[in-house]
Formats: sequence, structure tokens, C-alpha cells
Amino acid sequence: MFHLSIITEWIDQGLRSALGDGWALVIEFVLIGLAILAAYCILALILIYVERRICAFFQCRLGPNRVGPFGLLQSVADMVKILLKELIWIRRADKLLFFLALVLVILASLLTFGAIPFDKGLHAIDFNIGIFYLLAVSSLGVVGILMAGWSSNNKYTLIGSMRSGAQLISYELSAGLSLLTIVVLSGTMQLSEIVAQQADGWFIFKGHVPALIAFVIYLIAGHAETNRGPFDLPEAESELTAGYHTEYSGIQFGFFYLAEYLNLFIIAAIATTVFLGGWMPLHIPGWDGFNEVMDYIPPVLWFLGKVAICVFMSLWVRWSFPRLRIDQLLKLEWKILMPISLANILLMALCVM
Repeated sequence: MFHLSIITEWIDQGLRSALGDGWALVIEFVLIGLAILAAYCILALILIYVERRICAFFQCRLGPNRVGPFGLLQSVADMVKILLKELIWIRRADKLLFFLALVLVILASLLTFGAIPFDKGLHAIDFNIGIFYLLAVSSLGVVGILMAGWSSNNKYTLIGSMRSGAQLISYELSAGLSLLTIVVLSGTMQLSEIVAQQADGWFIFKGHVPALIAFVIYLIAGHAETNRGPFDLPEAESELTAGYHTEYSGIQFGFFYLAEYLNLFIIAAIATTVFLGGWMPLHIPGWDGFNEVMDYIPPVLWFLGKVAICVFMSLWVRWSFPRLRIDQLLKLEWKILMPISLANILLMALCVM
């Protein structure tokens, strides 16, 4: 298997030999930051186009088909348009919190994105408490959403942010317990080690019934955390105009838009890393010829392919089910998913014992 870590190690050794350890680290930090920002924007543009196409398919429409071949440049045109739009500042808004809300929402998604292992050695950070880190930094986004709703001085944004706070904090518990179920199975919170333990079989297959239950619960809870239908109550257009980001315009609204789509990718990427083997290929014990063929597929393609499947499942759910009421949404979490998650983690502990 060819890993991109070969290229990254070659760059690291070249910089250290030419500039020394100190300057090499500075340049690497800058390069990694630029790479994360570039991937952030590119992935968001791709996901916007993909969702429009899939949405059109489910609704028997064509979708984007005018700007560029097959409408591929439609997302780029929309990006240019939103960059050129005028920024409208709200007269009685709390300007400091109004701006800081944007920073927190973007920062939470960027910090989470940096910990995702796309390939062996291809991640910005690899803490030995990786799962704990993901849960900690991803939860910062809800603070930004609450600040956005409060600082806008608008009843619709306030209701939307309060809904979002109740929804995200609730579903984070089930998502966290689902990830802890795999921590119990693997005995580690380090993401690279979790992926390495799946070389001979993905946890969704060799983790028995508890791993499968945890995977399903994580997909539901993760989908709710992205504020997407049928869990899109914080920005319900028919009730709240646009929810917590009603008063944001131009590139400010664009930041919320980008963060929403990147969070969709992050949820799918975490599910891929923890349950579906990350960048590990599909290996079936005893099928040596099949396993050798699977090893020829680059690990990055394995990772992105699994993420694409999880993203498609999320979009399938969004365009198939009607929006829930707030009481139904919270009942699903506290009376159904939470008890199942608690029982499931105990069942996994018994399996490990």
C-alpha cells in the first residue's frame, strides 16, 4: 500500500536538512494551515454541488446544469456572488458577540477537521486522547450559535439559537456514548491506533452487535448535530425565517453555510474513522487474492469513498423525511437513543470481558 506519509516525511526531512528544526517547524505549520483552509473550502464547494444534484434526483429535477459542464461551476459562481454581497450591520446588535459567533463556529469545525486521519500520517494532530479532543472542540460550535442568536437582537434568531442549543447539547450525549462504545472495544482514544486495529477487520463487523448499534445511533445523532432535516428546527424557514443566522449577510452568512457543510463531512469522516476502518481497505480473512487487489487502491480513496457513502446516507435521510417537532426531536434523544446508548456501552463492556 502506498501511503502519503512517504511524501510528508520527505518534505519534513528536506526542510529540516535545509533550514534546521526551528524554521522547518514554522514553515510546516504554515503549510498545514494553508492545506486545511484549502481543503475546507474545496470540500464545502463539492458538497454543495453534490447535495444539489442528489436533491434534484430525489425530487425528479435536473439540478445545476447551466454554469460550466454539468453545472460544476455553479457552486463557484455562488461563492463569488456571496463574496461580493454587501455586509449589513444590525443597528442594535451586540457587534462584538455578533462577530465572535462567526469565529467560534468556524474555529470549532477547523479544529475538528485537523484531527481527522485521511491516511497513515496524514493528519495535523494525533493526540492520545483523540476521541476526547473531537468531542471537546466540536462542542464549541453550539456556543457560537447561541451567541449569534442572542447578539442579533431578533426574536427569530433567539428562538432558533435556543432550539439549537437544546438540540446539539442533547444529541452530543448519544454521539459521545457511541464513540465511547468503540473506545471500550479498542482500549484507546488515539484515532491512528483505532484505525490500525481495524487492519484485519472493521469495527462495524468485528465489534459484534454493540458496534452496529453504536454506528446507527452515531449516524442519527451526528445528523441531528449538523442541523439538517428532519432535524433542522434551529433554522426552520417556514417558522423562523432562517433561524439563528437570519441577520447575517454576505460572507458572514457564507461562513455559517461553509461550516454547516464541513460539519456534514466531519460527521461522516469520524464515522468512517471509528467504525469503518478509516483508510484501511476491505479485507476478508482467507481471501488472499481479493485482499491483495484491495491493497492496490490508495488509502485516501478508501477513506473518501467511505465518507461519500455516509454523506449520501445523510442526504438520503434529509430529502426523505419531514421535519420533526421540537418535542418529538427531544423525545427521540432522551427517551429512545440515550437509554439504548447507555445499555449498549454496558453490552460492549460485557463483550470485551
